[in-house]
Order: sequence, then structure tokens, then C-alpha cells
Amino acid sequence: MSATPGSARAFIRSRRPTSASLLDRYVAVFATVLAVAVLGEPVSAAVASMAGQAEPAAVGAGAALVLLAYAGFIAVARASGPVAVPAADAAWLVLSPLNRRGVLSRTARVLLLVAVVVGAALGLGLLLVLGAPDQLVWRLVAAVVLGVSATAGAMAMAVLAQVSQTWNSWLTAALVTLCALAVVAASGQLRAALTIAGGAPMAAVAAVASAAVIAASLPARLAWAALDRMPARAVLAASTRVGHVATAAVTLDPGALTWLAEDNHWRARRLRSRPWPSLPAPLALAWHDWRRAGRRPGRLAVILASTALPAVLAQAGAPTAAGASVLAGAMAVAATSTSGARRDGENPSLARLTGVGRRPALAARALLPALLSGAWTAAALAGLTLTGGLPAGAWWLFGPLTAPAVAAGALRMARRNPIDHSLPVIDTPGGAIPSGPVIWALTGVDLALLGCLPALAALVAPPDAPATLLAAQAALGVAVLTGYLLRVKPERR
Repeated sequence: MSATPGSARAFIRSRRPTSASLLDRYVAVFATVLAVAVLGEPVSAAVASMAGQAEPAAVGAGAALVLLAYAGFIAVARASGPVAVPAADAAWLVLSPLNRRGVLSRTARVLLLVAVVVGAALGLGLLLVLGAPDQLVWRLVAAVVLGVSATAGAMAMAVLAQVSQTWNSWLTAALVTLCALAVVAASGQLRAALTIAGGAPMAAVAAVASAAVIAASLPARLAWAALDRMPARAVLAASTRVGHVATAAVTLDPGALTWLAEDNHWRARRLRSRPWPSLPAPLALAWHDWRRAGRRPGRLAVILASTALPAVLAQAGAPTAAGASVLAGAMAVAATSTSGARRDGENPSLARLTGVGRRPALAARALLPALLSGAWTAAALAGLTLTGGLPAGAWWLFGPLTAPAVAAGALRMARRNPIDHSLPVIDTPGGAIPSGPVIWALTGVDLALLGCLPALAALVAPPDAPATLLAAQAALGVAVLTGYLLRVKPERR
């Protein structure tokens, strides 16, 4: 009798010292019931709020957010593999002569479950955007079916892209198309069509949902057939990435994920050597951050496109989220260019070999994050002003004025220590919160918030003449960056 993946796994289970006990199953069931009980009330309240006609002014922006979320799901699925297996299966079962589809069938079921959960969330978001003028339950079912079909089809295309370069090209084209549709929807060009779709008769909605199921079934069948010829190299590479992510999640070390993404990006690329420019020592040390940014035009394009996100959130009826996204986006953009400071902090011995002091080096490394965050914030505030999210005025000036404080916060984030899990647990009415991850997450953000207080006050309650707040922001931003640099301990001689 030939061996099968099922018999191999049964052999592994029989050699384990212990198996899942009744208590383990009870804990799993209890955790599931508790999660359903906790999420039931907010989900039911959100479903109840979907009844009625949607706000026409917010339909376009809301649809753009749904499309961007869908594009993000596709991008994450493709970046993660998506077909990956545990380390033990990757070391033994994948490389064995067992049937490849049988080995990967468990992974396929997990991917299907992920697609169902994400698709249901996207369907709820779509119904929240379009509204439900009548027959709320049936429109909810149709929206969930449409969302699950879309995510299942996209997950199947990601599996096929792991096997075939042609499908990878098709998936890239789908991402570009979704982003283009999001831009068109945010501009208001699809507002009339989306309003008509929200009030479409139930027969048309059912036909669209049925067509989505049929369309998703084709790539799903192809993906199931492609599991039998899935290259072992692709599965092992995806398994390694997923293993690193799981390790970082279990050990609560999110910083490891950024190094993982950076290493995966540069490992397979061949870079041409170019002469180093004649610059002063601190600027020459920081020049590789500029070179790194210039060698990733795709990231710069995403940064440029993301400047429209606060305006889209404001148009979707979330002004608070729009204001928060300005500072969050500025911090994220600044953090993309601080890898040099982070490497200096994690390897101070190598940094001392350059012969450049810590303060001059950090001052030079602050230029690029300040430039990127200042330009991004200025463009985002200009977009908010043009779309009516802010009153008329030179609000974009807050961009370059907040840049020093945001750069100081980004540098502080790059040089923070790993999470200290030995710190005490904070007992709150909502439950126990470990203080180590909280302190780690707030390190750097606190400095940026302190340095951007005038700008935040202007965004929360826009004054008629922001000249006073602009002057205060200019002084406070420079003071925060200067104070941060002065507090840096000089290296020992």
C-alpha cells in the first residue's frame, strides 16, 4: 500500500507524546463563542445602520476605500505566497514523493477560510457604502456572497501567480485596475452609477451575485488543479516568510517584520555600483538612505498616491479619521527612510568605525524623513483644502513646519529598543494590558505628537486665520528636533 499525505500525518500524530485533550477543545470552543459574543453587538449595530439610502456625497469616497481594501488584500496574498506550510511539512512532506496536492490541501482550506472572512468584511463595507433601501437581509446576503466571491477569486489568482508568471502579470494588471477605479471613484465620476447600483432591484442584485460566484469558480478550479504542480521552491520560500512572520507575532517583535521585508526585497536584486558623491562626512554617511529611496520608485509612487487618502476619508464622512490619517501618514512616510539610523542603533560598533559622531549622523539622517514627511503632509493638506475638508487657506504650510518634529519621532522609533516583556501589566476596566508593547508602540509617536500639537489643534478646530498656529508650529517643530538631537549621548572615546 502506497503512502499518502493522510497516512503520513497520521504517523506523525501517533508519535506525538500528547494529543489535544478535552480541556484544549473546550478552550477553543469557549474562545470562539466569546469572540462571537463580543463581535456580535457591533456587527449587528453596523448592519442595522445600513438600512436606508446611502449618502450620495459619500458614495464615491466609500467605494474608493472598499476598492483600496480589496487591492490591499490581493497585494498581501501575493506577497505572502500564498501557499505555505509549517516548517516541519516544508522540511519533509513537501520534498517527499507524496502527492503535492494532498500535502497542500490543508493550506488550501486555510486560504479559503481567510478569503471567506475577508470577503464577508468587504461585503459588509460595500453594503455600508451603497445602502439598502429595501430588503435588508437579502441585500446583505448578496453583498456577502459578492465579497466572498471576489476574495476567493483573488486568492485563487494569487495561488496561480505562484505557479505561473503569466498569472502573476494578470494579478498585477488587476491591482493597477483596482487602484485606477479607486481614483475614479474618489473623484466622483462614478457617483451616479454607484447610487443607481445601491437602489437596483433585488433581481439584478441576485444576478450580479450569481455571476460573481460563477466567475470566481473558474480560477478556483484552476488553482486547485495547479496545486499538483506547485514548485517546491516557491512553497519553501513562502513557508520561510510566513514562519518569520509567525515568529515575530508570537514573540511580539513587530520590528522583525520590517527587516524581513527589506531583506526579501534586496536579496534577489543586482545593483550597479556608482561613485559616491563628494559630501561632508555626516551627509556622506546618510547618502545611502537617499540612494535606497531612489532605487525604490514603486514605493515613492505609493507614497505619492497615498496623499489623497485623507481627502477620501473626509469625503466618506469620517473627518476625525481624516485628521488622524494626516499625522499617521506623515509618520509612516518618514519611517520608510530611517533604516540607516536603525542599523546604527542595532550595530553601534560598526557605526563607530565611520568616524562620524552620533549627533551629526542623526542630524544628517533627519533630512530625508523631514523632506518626505513634509512634502507628503503638504500635499495631503492641500487635497483636504481642495475637497472642502478644510476651510480655504494656506493649510499646506503645516507640512514643512511639522517635518522636523515628525523626523525626530521617526528617528526615535528607529532607535527604540526591543519590547521589554518584563514590565508590569496594567489593569484597566477593559482588561489587563501589558505595558511593554504599549511603551514600545508609543515610543517615537509621543515625540511627534508633542511636536505637532499646534497643527493638531488646527486640524481639530480649524481657525479662521491660522497664522498664530503656524508660527507656534514652526518654533515647536525645530525645538523638538533640536532637543532630541541634544539628548543623544555622544559616543565614548
